[in-house]
Amino acid sequence: MHPLRLAFMAPLLIAAAATSAASQQPLDPLRFFEGRTETEGLIKVVFQKPYRGRSIGNGRIEPDGSLTLVQRVLDEGKPPHERRWSVRQVGPGRFTGTMSDATGPVTIRQVGNRYRFRFTMDRMAVDEWLTPQADGKSAKINIQVRRFGLVVATTEGMIRKP
Repeated sequence: MHPLRLAFMAPLLIAAAATSAASQQPLDPLRFFEGRTETEGLIKVVFQKPYRGRSIGNGRIEPDGSLTLVQRVLDEGKPPHERRWSVRQVGPGRFTGTMSDATGPVTIRQVGNRYRFRFTMDRMAVDEWLTPQADGKSAKINIQVRRFGLVVATTEGMIRKP
C-alpha cells in the first residue's frame, strides 16, 4: 500500500475539533467520527500521475471513551481495502492510537485550532495537519510524506460528516 493513501485517511480522526459557528464551543474530536464520515482529496506522488482518493468511515465510541474507526478506502485505480483505527485521549489536546497501515503508534496533538498527526509507514514519515471548519461538520487536510527528509508525496482534501 502506498503511504500517501494511508496518510490521506489519517485526518479522519480529529476533524471534530471544529468549532460550531453558532456556539463557538469546541466539539468533542472523537465523537465527530461516530457514525459516518467521508473523505476526498487529491494524492500527488513524485514521478506519478495525481489521483483521487476517497474513503467512507464508520466510527463508534467504546465504553472506555476511545474511538474505533473502520474505513473503506476507495482510491482511484486501486483495489478497495479496509483500514482500522483505535484512538484515545491521553491529555488535554493529546491523543494516541493505532492504525492498521501504520508501523508504530499514531500521535495527535492539538496546535491552536488545528491537529497534527504524526506516524510512520513503510519507513516514511507522515506529517498531517487537520484544520476543522467553522461548520463543525468538515475539516481540511494537508499531508506531507517524507523519505530520507525529502517530500515524496502530498495530499490536500476535505473530510465531511453527512
